[in-house]
Amino acid sequence: MPIYDYECPDCGLFEARRSIAERDSELCCPACGRQASRHVNTKAASLAGASSTSDEGAGSYGMRHAGGCLCCR
Repeated sequence: MPIYDYECPDCGLFEARRSIAERDSELCCPACGRQASRHVNTKAASLAGASSTSDEGAGSYGMRHAGGCLCCR
């Protein structure tokens, strides 16, 4: 199951392991319990070699797999 970044308004960024179907749903911050929304880092795509002229997020779920699998390198 992929790991996504979420941002709590009080505590900041944290990671959560969720299914692709749940990735955009808010969840409770593990530290304070407030609702946190998904945080999408657009710089990660450019570091991975994506073209700046490509469609934002096209073909990408904005995720990475646990364990450093080959598809995430």
